[in-house]
Amino acid sequence: MLEFLIPLATLAVVQLLAVISPGQSFVIISRLALANGRKPALAATLGLGTGTVIWAIGAIAGLAIILKQAAWLYALLKILGGLFLLYLAYNLWRNANSKPVIGGGQSAVVSISQAYRLGLMTQMSNPKVAVFFGSIFFALIPANSPAWVYAASVLIVFANEIGWNVLVSIFFSVEKTRQIYLKAKSWIDRTMAGVLGLIGGGLLVDAGQSFYE
Repeated sequence: MLEFLIPLATLAVVQLLAVISPGQSFVIISRLALANGRKPALAATLGLGTGTVIWAIGAIAGLAIILKQAAWLYALLKILGGLFLLYLAYNLWRNANSKPVIGGGQSAVVSISQAYRLGLMTQMSNPKVAVFFGSIFFALIPANSPAWVYAASVLIVFANEIGWNVLVSIFFSVEKTRQIYLKAKSWIDRTMAGVLGLIGGGLLVDAGQSFYE
């Protein structure tokens, strides 16, 4: 069982760091929280979580097809996943001192259903999410895992997405906590960059070894 718990724990860390790194989702949730309050921001968060589940299930279905067709492609996806993590780590480190653009929040009233749809469509069209589930998700889940591992993977990515964006919804609806996050952002980003870089390098090493087995 340990052989599956370690990859699941790695998946949890990597995906959480990817979620935390500022991007489209962060901007949408923070702006909704600033301009419309917590409820629309939380509704959009649920939409993001729904999109994450859809991506995860699609990735799992694609993994099953790939394993049946070509084992070497699985190793190639590990390489792509590792390279993407290194790229993400580089961008995080380079932009650690920049502040996310969260001004200019929406002035119009946004309903709960509109906020949910906004979150869902944001997640489904987010290129960072597409790359994550198209390569890293494949790379971190062991080949031919039992059904409970796949189920746990879906729950992990859903919980990460919901948990972080709930915090963003709360933080950015309160001025004091928002300022605390912005002051600590550079250190948070550099720490995440280091962790992602180490995991990305590990994936490349693991993929390289698999080609020689």
